[in-house]
This record gives sequence, C-alpha cells and structure tokens, in this order.
Amino acid sequence: MSAIAQSVTHKRRMVIANHNLHSLYLFHRRADMRAFYDKADLIEIDSTPMILWGRLLGRDVSRAHRCTYLDFRESFWARAEAHGWRVYHVGGAPEHNPLSKAAILKRFPKVHLDMHTGYFDVAGADNERLLVDLADKKPDVLLVGMGMPRQELWILNNLERLPACAIMPIGAAFDYEAGVMYTPPRWTGRLGIEWLVRFFHEPRRLFSRYFLEPWVLIPHAVRDLFKPKS
Repeated sequence: MSAIAQSVTHKRRMVIANHNLHSLYLFHRRADMRAFYDKADLIEIDSTPMILWGRLLGRDVSRAHRCTYLDFRESFWARAEAHGWRVYHVGGAPEHNPLSKAAILKRFPKVHLDMHTGYFDVAGADNERLLVDLADKKPDVLLVGMGMPRQELWILNNLERLPACAIMPIGAAFDYEAGVMYTPPRWTGRLGIEWLVRFFHEPRRLFSRYFLEPWVLIPHAVRDLFKPKS
C-alpha cells in the first residue's frame, strides 16, 4: 500500500507486479515476460511455495510476505475512498463489470472507479481508444485484469503511453468481486492450501498450471540451491 501511495503522491508511473509459480514458468519460457519483470518497480510474492523456497535459500521471508489482491482489497478500497484516488480497471467481461463495480461501491460508495472491458483488440483501434481514454481520465491507480500473460504484455507494450500512476496486474480479481468465480477463504492462503481449493473448483483449467508447469522449474531451483551465496 505504501508503494501505491508514493506513486499517487508523487505522480510517478510505477509498475507493481507479482510472482507466482505460473509467472515464474512463463518467465523462464518467454523473453517478453522477462522484459516485463525488468520494468517492474516492485514485485510482490503471490505463492506459498516461493516463500518456502526463499526460506530454504536463506532469504528473510515468511508467509506474511505473501500478498494478493484478495488479501489487501479492503484496505486498498478504503484508502482509495478516503483519499479520493481515481481508479481505472481494464479487464473483465462486459456483462460482469457492472456486477463487480456495484459490489465495490456497495462497500465503498464514494470510490471513483472507471472500467473498460478486457475483451478488445490489444493491437488495433480499440487499444488506441483505450489509451486516449486513460490519458483523458488520468487515473491514480490502473488495475489490469486480463489474465497472465496478456495483462503483463499489454502493460509492457503500452507502458510509455500509460498515465503516471500505480499500475498493477490483478488477474481475475474483479471476477471475484462480481461473484462469478469462487473466492477461497483467506485462511487457506495463510495455510498454503489456497491452490488446492482453487484446483478442486476448476480442475480442468488449473491441472497443467499446478501439476505440470512446476516440473519445468525444478532445474532452475536446483541451480539456485547450489549457487554460491554472495
């Protein structure tokens, strides 16, 4: 939250990214994802296995460092309402966005929230119109929820034309707000089993992500384990 506040206060463009095992898999497979993370000003950890691995490598991290939208959303929207932040969300289906906006405004009625569907041609006229609208609205915080890696690559490819604001990829966060995706209890994240709860609700979509992709990371993890400590 302090990074977002600094960006808003100083009118500074700041990319606040996040890493989980899926993004780490994409990071090792795609040069454009590596370029995105090179541009990030701050990278949050959204993965209990990454926390545990960091501790094994001697890093000063704990489960308290795990951070995801569902964990900080109430404090974020409370602060946005209290300080009059202008928030712009790019993402979600057209039929879901009114539901997510209504859910947020029900809890925080004075929040300033603009929205744009995530279903548009990122390389065509629709994208140009979106960039013009962003330049006109001048948001303090830009939330991009189009799924990984589409949202990260959209930020990367348009970064120089985005407003001077806090920019955060947030995946399907607004689908949770809209009530169209199951929201795991927050205690499951603290226990490190949120991934399992998600898998039981969406096994077909998440099987590859949870049970195949991590195997690709094992050689990289082994190299980290035996890398000389600086």
